[in-house]
Parts: sequence; structure tokens; C-alpha cells
Amino acid sequence: MIVKQKDEVKVVEWGNGTSHRFLLEADGMGFTVCHTVVRAGTKSLLQYRRHLEACYCIGGRGQVVTADGATTYEITPGVLYALNEHDAHFLIAAPDSDLELLSVFNPPLHGDERHRLDTDEFSEY
Repeated sequence: MIVKQKDEVKVVEWGNGTSHRFLLEADGMGFTVCHTVVRAGTKSLLQYRRHLEACYCIGGRGQVVTADGATTYEITPGVLYALNEHDAHFLIAAPDSDLELLSVFNPPLHGDERHRLDTDEFSEY
């Protein structure tokens, strides 16, 4: 059995927020679980080419926008979105509050992955 508390796990500054990484590849579960915080007022261009990701909103609000800008999904507590096709997307936190997500990755993360948000291209890992 694996039991971890938030103050015991690896914390990664991923680009526009933090990621508390509760389960990683080394834990042998076959997936990663993170508590992800997206800083208020930020916009991240993201894509996971190696991972599938599902995010369940537990606090704050924001939006997920398709790469072409054609579709916007409002993210509020109780909403889940899943990037089941390695979807390139914009993740936007509302200007007045951080967006908090429970994120699950498959296959699992190694642990130190971070986004590069200093370009005009979608950040990936």
C-alpha cells in the first residue's frame, strides 16, 4: 500500500504553476496522479505527445481551448476534461483565482518533467 501526504511529495514548477506529484513511474502503479495548480491569469500552450491526461477540477475556474481556437470548454469544480488524442490545447486560468486540478497521466511521469512556455509553440513532454 502506498500512502503519501502532500507535504511529502515532489513539487515541480511546471511553467505556469506547480505540480505536486503523488504517484510516479517509480511507484509502479502504471499512472501518475498530481495536484496541479495553474496560476491565476495565465495561459499555457500545451500538448502531451507521450502521455494521455485527464484533469478533474477541484477549485478555481478556467478554460480549455482547442488548438485552433474553435471550441472553448469552461472548467469549474466538478468538471473533468480528458486529452484522449494527445490534443494540443490552451489551458487558461481565470484572472482572479488559481485553477486547481487533480491530474492523471498514462503512462506515468518520471517526475521532473516541465513545460517550456517561452516559445510560440505548444509545450510538450
